[in-house]
Amino acid sequence: MNETLKRALSGAVYIVLLLTSILFSTESFIVLFGIFLVIATYEFCNLVNLNKISSLLFVAVFYTTIVLISFYKTKTENYINSFLKEKIQVTLNIDHLYIALLAITLIISIKCIVFLFDDTQQISQTSKYIYLLGYITTPFIFITKISFGIKDYNPKIIIGLFILIWTNDTFAYLVGKSMGKHKLFERISPKKTIEGFLGGVVFAAFAGFLISKLYIKPTPEFSNMSILIWTIIALIASIFGTIGDLIESKFKRVAGVKDSGSIMPGHGGVLDRLDSVIFVAPIIFLFYQILYYVS
Repeated sequence: MNETLKRALSGAVYIVLLLTSILFSTESFIVLFGIFLVIATYEFCNLVNLNKISSLLFVAVFYTTIVLISFYKTKTENYINSFLKEKIQVTLNIDHLYIALLAITLIISIKCIVFLFDDTQQISQTSKYIYLLGYITTPFIFITKISFGIKDYNPKIIIGLFILIWTNDTFAYLVGKSMGKHKLFERISPKKTIEGFLGGVVFAAFAGFLISKLYIKPTPEFSNMSILIWTIIALIASIFGTIGDLIESKFKRVAGVKDSGSIMPGHGGVLDRLDSVIFVAPIIFLFYQILYYVS
């Protein structure tokens, strides 16, 4: 089969699967990203030579636990209280839990950026598990969390974020290929250019403007700020998405491989497709928290 056709077909299947799960229900969305997390963990373990069984068990239990606590809070509290069979009533503070996870994730994200600029080609065993937690596991949790916006599940939010990521990637490639002359980070990703990066940012910002005007109805609290909010989200997605892409490229370069996996013919693995969004998601969540606090 022609490589271009193979790439187009696998990409179409990925997009249809993604959009269907997001739009169908909260549960299908959470389950799909749980599956993505398991596959991404498997690929990451191959990249850094980490024990697969213990890693997969950890991320599966961690993800499931946080999802149950966060999205089924009342049912989880009732189950725990009935299990304890005591007068003590357990009340779960979800906000504090996510703030703690965010702090951990941001610290590990900084470590990832340091790793990106570090010349070393070896990763300690401790660092491997740290990256597994804050670079792989918790970002998937934040992807599911930001789709709930202020209160209820809103599939348009996560679809909007993916549109921004895809727009940035597409136009960064097109602009870079047509007029790119100055390398962005040649040591890690020889094909990326500064011109391509700037082109991706500009078109993503324009996509953010269109999303705010045509796709997502703003909430009453932010009706006058919708364009600004989605433009900022577009900038975050472009800048940190590019950093996330470069970080994954660094892991692949250390491992000496081209792709993180082969589950998507012509595209590589799940990590190759989600490297940008998993690095962006915690930053978007932080932006949400600042926005709501200020408002």
